[in-house]
Amino acid sequence: MGDLKHHGLIRAQERLRDQVGHALRAALIAGELRPGQVYSAPGLAADLGVSATPVREAMLDLAREGLVEPVRNKGFRITEVSERDLDQYTELRALIEVPTVGRVTRTATAGELEALRPLAEQIVTSAREHDLIGYLEADRRFHLGLLGLAGNDRLVETVGDLRKRSRLYGLTALDEAGKLVSSAEEHLELLDLMLAGDAVAAEACMRRHLGHVRSLWAAARDEPPYRVPPVPGPVSPSPLS
Repeated sequence: MGDLKHHGLIRAQERLRDQVGHALRAALIAGELRPGQVYSAPGLAADLGVSATPVREAMLDLAREGLVEPVRNKGFRITEVSERDLDQYTELRALIEVPTVGRVTRTATAGELEALRPLAEQIVTSAREHDLIGYLEADRRFHLGLLGLAGNDRLVETVGDLRKRSRLYGLTALDEAGKLVSSAEEHLELLDLMLAGDAVAAEACMRRHLGHVRSLWAAARDEPPYRVPPVPGPVSPSPLS
């Protein structure tokens, strides 16, 4: 599998378990840990330069997120994400995020929305610099921060879990093909629409963005483009408002 130390994610100020989990997620994203393959905690520990205990602990965390599954007396198997899984995760995100964006557009202050601009800009910068870990971290913080303005912690938690399970499939191949930047720039477009108070356009932008992300996954697998199913009921005004 190679030396995972080059990810540069082991830092003294973080709990070792969290550091290892971060490094393993990075390896998943980079394609160094392959779906369907079984990896032992001692083997991964040797690659990371740590003991096996924090690796086992981190792998149990990943198992709770659905990213790996324990294999008795062998280690952990990287779970495979099917096309059906990806479609369902995307549909659930649309059902939650599209109307919530409309709600937040109508209720958030300009200051609260502007506070998200550095993250939106970092997403674009990371995409242009091929920094996949930076891209994913900024993207996660932007989306969850935006949803957090609705004031529902369980909603944010649910979307966070859906994001972990989908893992932005095929991200490395898409980056190499130069297809991430346009998706990254949609975050700035969304933010500008929300600041303009256009809830309908913001909802449409979020739906397009989610469909774009899913289509990028499909492109990585040479599948037909994907369209996000419509949310039942009127788009605006939002039933959550």
